[in-house]
Amino acid sequence: MAGLSDENGKKWWSCFANKSHQVASESVHGARFAAAQLAKKYTSKCEVCVEEIKECDCGHDNLSRLACVSDDHCHVKRSSSFFHSVLNMVGMLIGLGQLSTPYALENGGWASVFLLIGLGVICAYTSHIIGKCLDINPSSKTYQDIGAEAFGTKGRVLASTFIYLEIFFALVSYTISLSDNLPLVFDKIHMTLPHIHVSTAQLLTVIAVLVAIPSLWLRDLSSISFLSFGGILMSLLIFSTVIWTAAFGGIRADQSIPMLQLHKIPAISGLYAFSYAGHIVFPNIYTAMKDPSKFTKVSITSFTIVTVLYTCLAFTGAKLFGPSVNSQITLSMPPHQIATKIALWATVLTPITKYALEFAPFAIQLEHNLPPSMTHGFRMLIRGSVGSILLILILILAVSVPYFQYVLSLTGSLVSVGICLVFPCAFYLKICRGQVSKPVMAINYLIMIFGVVIAVVGTISSSKSLVMSIQRGRST
Repeated sequence: MAGLSDENGKKWWSCFANKSHQVASESVHGARFAAAQLAKKYTSKCEVCVEEIKECDCGHDNLSRLACVSDDHCHVKRSSSFFHSVLNMVGMLIGLGQLSTPYALENGGWASVFLLIGLGVICAYTSHIIGKCLDINPSSKTYQDIGAEAFGTKGRVLASTFIYLEIFFALVSYTISLSDNLPLVFDKIHMTLPHIHVSTAQLLTVIAVLVAIPSLWLRDLSSISFLSFGGILMSLLIFSTVIWTAAFGGIRADQSIPMLQLHKIPAISGLYAFSYAGHIVFPNIYTAMKDPSKFTKVSITSFTIVTVLYTCLAFTGAKLFGPSVNSQITLSMPPHQIATKIALWATVLTPITKYALEFAPFAIQLEHNLPPSMTHGFRMLIRGSVGSILLILILILAVSVPYFQYVLSLTGSLVSVGICLVFPCAFYLKICRGQVSKPVMAINYLIMIFGVVIAVVGTISSSKSLVMSIQRGRST
């Protein structure tokens, strides 16, 4: 990156931070949807604006705090190239899930890599059929729109519910990860409070969350785009440092990996599924493309890249640390090495960059429900206050249930499988009924059945493990 010219550097930055047409976070998707609803409340002339503190360029009335997003009727055009779209989709997919892939492979056995790859192939296919649904009805712009097109209001409510559940559980998982990694970053700091039994890790986590709370009051989406770029950069740093440790860290990657531990497959299936969670933002990537007919190629390319990265990371971590590998690979890396320190800082900074992004859908939907006569300052006060309260509740839950692998597995099984596997197939079969051949219909039904099975067994397994861990924690 250091060798890039200023012009090329701007191009790379624009891939992530161009607020007019690039999407690098599921929160941008949620913000756009919620703000479109907000626009409907204030005017019937513009339904494609996102709240931002600047004048709207589309020339519509009563939108002094709205800026257009992505619609052919406004000033923003489809301008995302194939390369940009692949970068956005890969950046969307690589995230918290990568931390647990070595742990999942070690516990499931090396044969479980076929489950990881299989889920990647299936998710690439369901991304493809999301594009097909958007082809049929160009007015659909979001995941919720597809749900509404398929099953009406019930479909929209179901899609929205699962999206918000995924965001909520993701925030809890990010906070648990923050709590686990902070003590290693500040390993020489020991903090206590008089008359209150809290650990140093818990106090550091409280401080970090308090530092992040002001970001929830942000209303300028250009700032959110910047944070999104930071989150992607942190994810890539984590992957790079693990590979560096394997190559130059002085640790022999000679640990044996069991072939298959069938009884652990239900739990790790949720971890693998969460790693591919990103479908809620794919409609935005599709609508931003210059040539949407290449969306399938974008999906195949992106999922191929991500699956290869996950597979390499899973085998590298499992071979390096074997049975002692932690549910977060950063916690297993040698603490004295500079690569480990970089990985730990990246892991700690990632949640801080994510809080504002993930909260955006809740925040803008909240403003949609406020009276239009309410002043700007009071709106911001309510928005920021509710966000702060929610983040504090998430903090309390994360500190109370500090079991990263089980919370992540539960999220993957209970929520991500539905969003990534079951719902796209159900929406596609409903929207394209009469146009789908019997073999394709059979494939979609098989994916739905497979998704329901791993969702049920994974949810049961991860829930049991989570409850047992909580009970053990209380007894000690």
